[in-house]
Amino acid sequence: MSADRSASRMVAIWELVAEQAARRQARASVVDVCAAVVATATVSGAALTAVTPAGGVHLICATDEISERLADIELTLGEGPRADAVAFGGPVLTSDLADGDAVAQWPVFAAAAREAGAAAVFAFPLQVGAIRAGVLQMYRRQPGPLGASALGDALLFADTATLMLLDAAAEGAAAGTGPGGQPIEIGVHRAEIDQATGMLTEQLVTGVEQAFARLRAYAYVHDRPLSDVARDIVERRLRLLPDDEMPRSGAR
Repeated sequence: MSADRSASRMVAIWELVAEQAARRQARASVVDVCAAVVATATVSGAALTAVTPAGGVHLICATDEISERLADIELTLGEGPRADAVAFGGPVLTSDLADGDAVAQWPVFAAAAREAGAAAVFAFPLQVGAIRAGVLQMYRRQPGPLGASALGDALLFADTATLMLLDAAAEGAAAGTGPGGQPIEIGVHRAEIDQATGMLTEQLVTGVEQAFARLRAYAYVHDRPLSDVARDIVERRLRLLPDDEMPRSGAR
């Protein structure tokens, strides 16, 4: 794509994002990037996660339940295209999750993602130089690669989301906003995960990383969304015991 054509398409991308914001009658944000990429790049859904220098992951927006479920699966398992996109700093394009390479790379995630309803997944890191702000991830219900035009647009949407995410962070956490400047409700489930992890550090007398590992392990073993398990812990419906004891429900 020539420089002039790329610049022209970037303007068009910003206009598409602005149109989504106008429909919401709100300031343009990464929520509108997710909505616009679904409408433009021939994908079934999209989600955007922010990452912190310490390795924290925050789901900022998801266009549908499958996108949100994929984000939760990756967070629970610790493997998948989002983690690889952050680690390697480049797009991760998986046109068929049933393909042998995908299964070999993510033996647990690939099966769980297909069960959730995704057949193809595409992850684009949000970064400027060494700064890695997050990942824009899309999925399709049917296998198949992104066409050249759709791939080009996805890269431009990722650039747009990066600028918005960094601008929001630079503005600071305004009253009533969460990560990325989005409505605070969007980050509630992640806040519950952080709170549950903090509670587990005291219950299990362990560090934050070990507590989060126990939380993920419980969610995986019991085939439950990580956010649901975290909510049960926060609301004291579930208490995890030390490794030599079995978890129990209904603890108060």
